[in-house]
Amino acid sequence: MPDPLAPVPGPTAGSPVDAPAPEAVEALRRRALAVLAALPAEARELGERFRAAGHELALVGGPVRDAFLGRSSADLDFATSAPPEATQALLARWGDAHWDIGKAFGTIGARRRTRGTGPDVDVVVEVTTYRTDRYDPASRKPVVEYGDSLEGDLSRRDFTVNAMAVRLPELAFVDPFGGLDDLAAGLLRTPIAPDRSFDDDPLRMMRAARFAAQLGMRLDPAADAAIRAMADRISIVSAERVRDELVKLLLADRPRPGLELLVDSGLAAHVLPELPALQLEIDEHHRHKDVYQHSLTVLERAIALETGADGPVPRPDLTLRLAALLHDVGKPRTRRFEPGGGVSFHHHEVVGAKLAAARLKALRFDRATVKDVARLTELHLRFHGYGEGEWTDSAVRRYVTDAGPLLERLHRLTRSDCTTRNVRKAHRLQAAYDDLETRIVRLQEAEELAAVRPDLDGTQIMAALGLPPGREVGEAYRYLLGLRMDRGPLGEDVAREELLRWWAARTPPA
Repeated sequence: MPDPLAPVPGPTAGSPVDAPAPEAVEALRRRALAVLAALPAEARELGERFRAAGHELALVGGPVRDAFLGRSSADLDFATSAPPEATQALLARWGDAHWDIGKAFGTIGARRRTRGTGPDVDVVVEVTTYRTDRYDPASRKPVVEYGDSLEGDLSRRDFTVNAMAVRLPELAFVDPFGGLDDLAAGLLRTPIAPDRSFDDDPLRMMRAARFAAQLGMRLDPAADAAIRAMADRISIVSAERVRDELVKLLLADRPRPGLELLVDSGLAAHVLPELPALQLEIDEHHRHKDVYQHSLTVLERAIALETGADGPVPRPDLTLRLAALLHDVGKPRTRRFEPGGGVSFHHHEVVGAKLAAARLKALRFDRATVKDVARLTELHLRFHGYGEGEWTDSAVRRYVTDAGPLLERLHRLTRSDCTTRNVRKAHRLQAAYDDLETRIVRLQEAEELAAVRPDLDGTQIMAALGLPPGREVGEAYRYLLGLRMDRGPLGEDVAREELLRWWAARTPPA
């Protein structure tokens, strides 16, 4: 019986820089066989339907790559020789539901429920007509051109590891550009000349950084050189598409290699310029080579403090990761050289909050994410000084109230930001924050800090002072809230007495 994963001959794009060991390739083949053998019968049936109608169908891209990595997916991407109208007709007969939202780009989607001896699951497919994408130099949108062969379709993929396919229903492996060898070698290489590939779709340069983070792969020297030479071409891509790639990068288990690739290649200067700007600024405590390295370390430490699904900050948490990466972006704007050789960054947290918000807005992040990241950036220095015993219960209450629903993220950001190499100082900071968290828990149990309110509500304030709704009621409310923060729960009677005393003192006599 022929090996279903034996490569189908086709055009090649040259050999990888580092040829992988044969045993590494064989290990990938064994994993892929196990995954592909477990493909839903419904997917094989779909291949039969396309073949019976005179069309080709092949599993392509990420699902094939992931099969070699031992991963399976319920969402399957296919390429076909069939035009979109024929694909839609075939999927309408195959699936329980289908949709044509991507028809303008040649893509039709469908869903079918498996029905067998095991539990029912949904098989979701997207089938795209063979095509070639390219960018008009004056446009931010790709131009879609349909192709006529699977090999031609694979040549338009971003990297060779994503330019592998498996023809259905026979499960014949197609690898015209040596993607399997590159996957075994951990190499990101383009199927065609990298400058042409990145010029056709500049977002592929961002994907290189994302795959460096997600898959731990390194760039082929030719692709690396092309990105460095063409980094400014990324400006033609919409902010939304850049944001989506950045998010996928940051949510990887190890985003640092991807971020370093963005900075080293020059891409970050166009999509996240605040990050490379940190390389110019020396941390005021000289804990790291520069604030850039410190920020990457804070990100790694914050990721390590994320929790499981049942915890308060389930992994991966985009808001925490963005705040960890951007918490010091205000330092370049606030650096001052002090007499005696010192360096200060006064109010960099306030400046940084504004810069972070502006960048995230430019990248079209949603309003809640922008607000939360900016707030965490603004609050990340609040803890400093606590170790000297300066905080009263009032200060602890304000810390909790100001953080609001971001408190658990703020705990993790603050702990991650303590990156001193001085072991004694590190232990002291850790003990101080342990103590702060203990005090917070104690006060929360006694006072329900998460819902701190004045002892009198607006209606009670208006009744006590004989006021209609208006600005003065708001002033009174804020006064009582300040008392609540400073002194803890007062009770309604004491709060009313304090309110009347304050009102009498501020109201001019008749």
